Amino acid sequence: MTDSNKAPNASRRHALRMLGAAPMLPLGGMAFLTACGGGSDNSVAAPAPAPAPAPAPAANYVSTEFTAMAAPTLADAAAMATTSVGSTMKVAFDNGSSTEYKLAYQPFFLTGDMVPDGKGGKVLAGGYVDIQNKPIVDASVPGSERQFFSDSPDGTSLLTVPGAKVDGVKGKPVFAVVQFEYTTRNLAGASTYGTLPSPIAVLTLDQDQTTGKLSLVKYHNVDMSSAHGLWITCGASLSPWGTHLSSEEYEPDAASIATNTMFKAYSQNVFGDPAKANPYHYGHLPEVTVNPDGTGSVKKHYCLGRISHELIQVMPDMRTAIMGDDYTNGGFFMFVADKEKDLSAGTLYVAKYDAGYNIDPAGAATRMSWINLGHATSAEIEALANTLKSTDIVDVVYAVQNGSNDATPLTPNGTIDGTYTLMYCDGKANWVRVKTGMEKAAAFLETHRYANLKGASMAFTKMEGTTVNIKDKIGYSALQNIQDSMVSGGKGWTAGTNIALAKKLTAGGVMQHNLGGGQKDSDGTAINSEWVPMQTKALLVGEDITADALGNTSNPEKVGNPDNVKFSEKMRTLFIGEDSSSHVNNFLWAYNVDTRKLSRVMSIPAGGESTGLHAVDEINGWTYIMSNFQHAGDWGSIHSKVQTTLDPLVRANYKDRYAAAVGYLTADPVQPKLAK
Repeated sequence: MTDSNKAPNASRRHALRMLGAAPMLPLGGMAFLTACGGGSDNSVAAPAPAPAPAPAPAANYVSTEFTAMAAPTLADAAAMATTSVGSTMKVAFDNGSSTEYKLAYQPFFLTGDMVPDGKGGKVLAGGYVDIQNKPIVDASVPGSERQFFSDSPDGTSLLTVPGAKVDGVKGKPVFAVVQFEYTTRNLAGASTYGTLPSPIAVLTLDQDQTTGKLSLVKYHNVDMSSAHGLWITCGASLSPWGTHLSSEEYEPDAASIATNTMFKAYSQNVFGDPAKANPYHYGHLPEVTVNPDGTGSVKKHYCLGRISHELIQVMPDMRTAIMGDDYTNGGFFMFVADKEKDLSAGTLYVAKYDAGYNIDPAGAATRMSWINLGHATSAEIEALANTLKSTDIVDVVYAVQNGSNDATPLTPNGTIDGTYTLMYCDGKANWVRVKTGMEKAAAFLETHRYANLKGASMAFTKMEGTTVNIKDKIGYSALQNIQDSMVSGGKGWTAGTNIALAKKLTAGGVMQHNLGGGQKDSDGTAINSEWVPMQTKALLVGEDITADALGNTSNPEKVGNPDNVKFSEKMRTLFIGEDSSSHVNNFLWAYNVDTRKLSRVMSIPAGGESTGLHAVDEINGWTYIMSNFQHAGDWGSIHSKVQTTLDPLVRANYKDRYAAAVGYLTADPVQPKLAK
């Protein structure tokens, strides 16, 4: 995701039936006939039929290969202005045969469409509602009032629920949980980023048992009143126990909340009162549970740190989670729950890297250790959030005030007050100290500041999606860009983080982490997990270039500003979605970790962002790659060579640039099977 200036985008694909051996053919039974007449000499047994032929050996799935598509150009402007798929998928079997499928994109809807509510009526897809579930109306243009709807669908989870039954489903019910990060602007053209409460919807999908096609039957808005509304939901993942793990990024700074006009507008839209929203209620991890009838409920967890939550990945032990922190001066955080399948209590950690961190795929791995920030339950941190203000927890002096004046905490005799520590948070210099007895509150409600005080490597610029390769015990993290606080002498950089790159890489990259057990934390206490990141090295990086003929400022044949990442165990493929200000069109990539082949799978409408990525190896025999996009036609300087041509096309495709798509990657013309 981008920062407060980022625009929405979406794109996700679905389906491909796969995996496993074809079923064995049934063997025919032997039959014998006997003539009537008792045991007379004339009784004759009918000759036995020839034995049934042995069934052909099953053809077992072996591998999947994606054939790359070319990046679209202005010679085909229509392709640049929509979701363009020119890739193929080749499935190989152990009998030497293979099947190749042409891929395509299938949307469930565009935001702003009226879709079925499952009760015989219609509901606005991506529509915003307040804390009482009443529509929030865009009245910025008198006479054209309408309910706000998002142009930024993001995190998506595809799942099934035992005993599910929903009216209108003819095949089998499958559910998709979709969250909507924000909407870019109102009807008058003014930015509305961060001023509306993020909705989450449960989609009931009818899975055709002949083709695997998914069709929307019901759209249900999840009631967010128990969570105080949601703040800027971004990436998401499916937990191993089948719930949707959401996110709240760019937690509002409680120490400067009095001057935060965006947060006041948010409070007004949610509660009808610009002063009612509490900043400590936001920046946490919401978990959505889908019910058998296609409805859903939410529970917000307060004990995983109040950070810029982007995308969490829970490991196979169902207790250990690594988390993206989409922030400048962000950290690499880990949470180990007390119990399996329960994120309501556990211990929060943050990484401290050894010297030598590098982004060269041929470079050496860098070891990290883990700082224990504390143990807590969600209930106790929520209780603190309900009662405490920033001034109860920390003293903060911003080193630069009013744009220019240096501010330093001083003692009465004029020396620097040594009880304060200078740090950088979101690129801004802060002098910080924790109030006596407020360490736990600081750890879980002022997590970025507390992690700095504890000596963590708080240097990352926008660590976004995380995912895991279970077989190889490798985790992956996307760095959307690599600059500023990661670069020696850059904005917000400090030597104590041990991250000191020689130069920036705006195009970003994907890092990989070796996972294992037997680790101890900063206090010398054993970490109760076999899935702890132990060292990091670069897997894939982009390449900054001088702007090409189309306007790209990073090499379009390599990843640019990776954001969403999801791994398919069966396909041995890491899927990568871009949120790039360096590619004129953002792309969805497939990277095979065995062959190391990188393939461009899909192109997002120009100015849009690839979001909602979710690779599902098998649901009732089919495999799906979910994909959305955000804010098509969100033009920047990079689009100066194409905007005049593409803007009318994007407007025609996506409701004058107010709409985006929720959908999946499928095959054309039918859903493929990955079994013989």
